[in-house]
Amino acid sequence: MESSATLALSQIPCVYPSTPTSYKAYPFWPCKQRSSQPTRLHCNKMFVPGFGEASPEAKGAKNLHNFFTYVAVKIVAAQLESYNREAYEELMEFLGRNSLNDGDKFCASMLRESSRHKNLALRIMEVRSAYCKNDFEWDNLKRLALKMVTESNTRLMRDYVLETTPVETEK
Repeated sequence: MESSATLALSQIPCVYPSTPTSYKAYPFWPCKQRSSQPTRLHCNKMFVPGFGEASPEAKGAKNLHNFFTYVAVKIVAAQLESYNREAYEELMEFLGRNSLNDGDKFCASMLRESSRHKNLALRIMEVRSAYCKNDFEWDNLKRLALKMVTESNTRLMRDYVLETTPVETEK
């Protein structure tokens, strides 16, 4: 019978230093520098490489911004479908020709399409703003995101352990 050695997480050798030796390589580091030690950063946040021009939060905010446009279009379309069928058809036709991937580009194109489309675009922007300010449940977003990450990590690790651990069957 073979025995396998297990190491506690603290016993595993660290390949990367706990603090970078040169912060000049990280010009977009999000932490503030202390004036008494200009080359040393004091930050408790995790460094996320590869985002250069924007933080992960800024990228997430951009995606949410575009998502709010999508939500506003859905809300306006549902409203129009019940009381202004002609405007609803115009909106659906415009949606067929223009992508909603970039909310601002979508609204800018709609503003320039025609005076009727301009009114639709203004309504979409108004609903987008109101939904973001008043109706979107920010706390619920954080709770759900944390729950999803935790459950996903647990499921993935469980599946991995089940795949890689030999199961002995009773004879």
